[in-house]
Amino acid sequence: MPRKPQKRPGGKGKKRPEVSEFAENEEMRLNKYIAHSGICSRRDADVYIEKGRVKVNGKVVKELGTKVTFSDDVEVDGYQLNLESYIYLLLNKPKDTITTTDDEKGRKTVVDLVESETGERVYPVGRLDRDTTGVLLLTNDGDLANRLMHPSYTIPKIYEVTTDPVLSDSQLQQLRQGVELEDGLSKPYKVKRDLMDPAVISMGLNEGRNRQIRRTIEALGAQVTKLTRTRYAGLSTKGVRMGRWRKLKQKEINWLREIVKLPQKK
Repeated sequence: MPRKPQKRPGGKGKKRPEVSEFAENEEMRLNKYIAHSGICSRRDADVYIEKGRVKVNGKVVKELGTKVTFSDDVEVDGYQLNLESYIYLLLNKPKDTITTTDDEKGRKTVVDLVESETGERVYPVGRLDRDTTGVLLLTNDGDLANRLMHPSYTIPKIYEVTTDPVLSDSQLQQLRQGVELEDGLSKPYKVKRDLMDPAVISMGLNEGRNRQIRRTIEALGAQVTKLTRTRYAGLSTKGVRMGRWRKLKQKEINWLREIVKLPQKK
């Protein structure tokens, strides 16, 4: 589903993106403009356009093939969009933070952690439970984010799972063979017990169903007492303190784009 457009803090003027395929007077498809503004993918932008929620220079536009330039005024649901620099961040998510852009109960979100210091508007790629810690990507690159979250790309994710009680060898073998849940078989591609602490196991998944690891362990008769995502698409939190973040390197950005079949950035 497309994300709800947010009012941009600060001034109204447009800024020239640092990472952009667009020349000043170059025409681009409207859905590409909307996606590049950071609120959604191109496919979701088409939904906005078809439903008459997009205005170009004050007029509602429903034609999917409409083209605009950098100087045009584009609005979605009354919010003026700006082309913005692509931002790619890796956050070491702490406990007690919600993986969303805002929370109606006023709880701290991962976006609060980043935007309060950087001033950058970014969105989390996928979700981690409130008490799950570790690798979380945030970006305003709508095309990349939506592809990374799409199940067809089977992005590898590795978790460190602490259970109570300790899982037996037979339970680990059952975990490797797959555990049937109400929404289908949960079968990690990796299951390995920690040599130093038998209560800790490493689990690798190529999917990201809601509370999948916790539900899988519960199906084996145990509980998850601690859960950390240690790797996402090969990226880790090495060198990033809990609650802090870093910008992705260019080679990391291009790696992510490569595995979801998007053109690389220079």
